[in-house]
Amino acid sequence: MSTRTIVSAAYVAGAVAAALSTATLVTATDAVAQAKDKCYGISMAGKNDCAAGPGTTCAGTSSVDYQGNAWTYVEAGTCMDIDLPDGRMGSLEPLERDLPA
Repeated sequence: MSTRTIVSAAYVAGAVAAALSTATLVTATDAVAQAKDKCYGISMAGKNDCAAGPGTTCAGTSSVDYQGNAWTYVEAGTCMDIDLPDGRMGSLEPLERDLPA
């Protein structure tokens, strides 16, 4: 067997292993996302999971506590039950309250 054949076989094996790892990671990520809800209006400033509208660009960019257009993943079915101050409630949809000035 030539050196070129051994290198080619190793390359193919590595590519297959990488493809299988990626498929497993995507499947695991999808399963986690299915067990979670995006809950808007519950994040403390800088603690949101990702963007929801103006004033956020991605994880950790909310600038106001309980920012209505910023979301955080929570266990599925628990968003509306989270204790928040001043009568606020979480929502499965973006809110118009507590937006940055």
